[in-house]
Amino acid sequence: MTQRYVLAIDQGTTSTRCILFDQRARLAGVAQRPHQQHYPRPGWAEQDALEIWRNVERIVPRVLRDSGIAAEQIAAIGIANQRETTVVWDRRTGMPIGRAIVWQDVRTEELVGTLQERPEADRIRARCGLPLATYFAAPRLRWMLDAVAGLRERAERGEVLFGTMETWLIWNLTGGAEGGLHLTDVTNAGRTMLMNLRTLDWDDELLEFFGIPAAMLPRIQPSTASYGVTRRIVPGIRIAAALGDQHAALFGQTCFARGELKCTYGTGGFLMMNTGSELVRSEHGLLTTIGYQIGEEPVYALEGPIAVTGSLVQWVRDNIGLVTSAPEIETLARTVTDNGGCYIVPAFSGLYAPHWRGDARGLIVGLTSYITKGHLARAVLEATAWQTRDVVEAMNADSGLRADALRVDGGMTSNNLLMQIVADVIDVPVLRPFVAETVSLGAAYAAGLAVGYWPDPEGLRTHWRLAAQWMPRMDPVHRADEYGNWQRAVELASGWVRAKPKADR
Repeated sequence: MTQRYVLAIDQGTTSTRCILFDQRARLAGVAQRPHQQHYPRPGWAEQDALEIWRNVERIVPRVLRDSGIAAEQIAAIGIANQRETTVVWDRRTGMPIGRAIVWQDVRTEELVGTLQERPEADRIRARCGLPLATYFAAPRLRWMLDAVAGLRERAERGEVLFGTMETWLIWNLTGGAEGGLHLTDVTNAGRTMLMNLRTLDWDDELLEFFGIPAAMLPRIQPSTASYGVTRRIVPGIRIAAALGDQHAALFGQTCFARGELKCTYGTGGFLMMNTGSELVRSEHGLLTTIGYQIGEEPVYALEGPIAVTGSLVQWVRDNIGLVTSAPEIETLARTVTDNGGCYIVPAFSGLYAPHWRGDARGLIVGLTSYITKGHLARAVLEATAWQTRDVVEAMNADSGLRADALRVDGGMTSNNLLMQIVADVIDVPVLRPFVAETVSLGAAYAAGLAVGYWPDPEGLRTHWRLAAQWMPRMDPVHRADEYGNWQRAVELASGWVRAKPKADR
């Protein structure tokens, strides 16, 4: 019998990967290609959606060729993607309207401030589960409709289409301008601020609040569904799943039970807790979101996004020159036994969960003549750990649960000292699986389930294997003292950016 595989397309913030998995969830082939980041103004972050599509055109055939696997052996395709990044394109030509606006972009700060002043703003979070913030897609889409001449009129006529990255890729894979399907899944739709968390459909009140024409929106589907058959690149393969990257990681970590918790450490950090069929309204600064939807019933989750984790290491490497490579940060941090009283709050563009302080900015506090490069390196790592603690505390308070472990993935998990510090400050074991590519694996799992390649979600747990474990060992009194110092540092970072006085009219 011919061996079959599932293909995952992982469209991330800095690159796009294509990974093949066999039935035992082992990697059978990998291809990757980076795309350019554009920063035309302070606070702006953009990408070329056409470049990202061209990269997919290259890496899908390459992974098949390099692994010696024929297209006929692919049972299904699953797509995972960077969330909230906003793409608008011409339905007739398939050309993007300007560059995609990336999830890190904060150009909509003024717009969000204006929207927050409207009396109906208080009802937004109850409908979509999200705070009114620059992080999400709806303010970016509204900004584009206001900034590009004639775009709103074209959107109202259905001449231009909106999507996050999975929608853009599905549309192109299934034909593009020649009949491409305009679809999204609940996890990505739930990050726009336009989807009702109860009905799992576009919400008329939210569309009216943001001024978004319904004619430009994709159709919402479950995470596992029929997303069409490829007509381009490698024709004839069924697209069977789509999930936002963090939801795919939750699935890839097999966090299928209520209370199970994962964190993906990459450019930022993203914690997500499965809350089962219960839609938990956060009162502690978290996001209420869809974890995933397999079939008719959604699984809800609490999420705490952290804006800066791995990018802080990149900053001290590239901008400060503290180290010459990312792995050196661990070596340098091990030259000391503590932070020497130094704390770094990496609020480069504000603080995300659970604080949601757009007026915060980064700081280094506690500097004395005693501080060395080693102490600074240690404070860099501890910044990720303390931010994790902030979110875990909020999750415990909101859910009434206490996770018995934190499953981790992402590039930063190769830093053993960091993982030990995380275990110490959150006071639960930290577990790293053997397969580190959990975002891609989650997309593959979902697609494989949809076509019967794997029989059921519980069976997938047998593929999860422990690669490393870190147990907490910090003295409780010391932990409490250090956390108190971290909270004081966060207070100092907050309120740094003062609102500009409005011009007299």
